[in-house]
Amino acid sequence: MQEMARTGFVYLFISLFCVLFGAVYEIFSHEVYSYFMLYAFVFPLVGGVLPFFGMAFSSMPVPNRATRNLYHSGITALTTGFLFEGALEIYGTTNRLVLVYWILGILFILMAIFIYCLFLGKTKCSKMENDNLDL
Repeated sequence: MQEMARTGFVYLFISLFCVLFGAVYEIFSHEVYSYFMLYAFVFPLVGGVLPFFGMAFSSMPVPNRATRNLYHSGITALTTGFLFEGALEIYGTTNRLVLVYWILGILFILMAIFIYCLFLGKTKCSKMENDNLDL
């Protein structure tokens, strides 16, 4: 559980970094603003801090390493995509390849949730089997 709290704090610092990065970037952008740059901190905050602090302070089972790596990759892809889209908006241009960040980010997060649900199902089944053996 201590590892989940530490991961939550890492995501909190990443959120703060995104807030500072967006603020500094927009100071030097000649009064041009982008909502993507302003709200890039939301993914690490909502997708990282809340779930990992929730797991740290509750009795939820900790996900395995593959699940956490996929989930971290998804949050990273979405955050990076928001920062990149914000930079493109500030420069006044677009790029259709930004869609790749959305697709991969959502795909990685969905795969992580799917594997975590399989992991939960296995834990409940093995726990039930162990309970039946005690009879």
